Amino acid sequence: MAKTAHTVSTEGFSSENHVRDFELTIDATGESGPDTLEVLIADYASCYVPALRVASEQRGADDLGEVAIDVTGELNDDDKLESIHFDVEVDADLDDDTATAIVERANELCKVHDALKESLYAEVDL
Repeated sequence: MAKTAHTVSTEGFSSENHVRDFELTIDATGESGPDTLEVLIADYASCYVPALRVASEQRGADDLGEVAIDVTGELNDDDKLESIHFDVEVDADLDDDTATAIVERANELCKVHDALKESLYAEVDL
């Protein structure tokens, strides 16, 4: 199995991306859509949500309820990602040990986490 996307840029720094029946405009300048790094950190958080839910079930915690992730991607002097931080809020009341176990398992499950170089793994506060 393979994942595919078709990306076209007719001019400038904006690209139309087609994934199955979906379209997404990504603009390196951020003028006509989210920029490439914003899309990357949003993808990471979007992948982390189901990883947290599955990890919670596997670690015997209650349903997490609503999950909200505020993502910060710090840039270096070359405007490249230097670090990523997730501030995660859930409805469930978790003790520190359970939260740590859930985060450790979510890191194992998240496919975007797996695809990033280790220096860009998100620091997660749950």
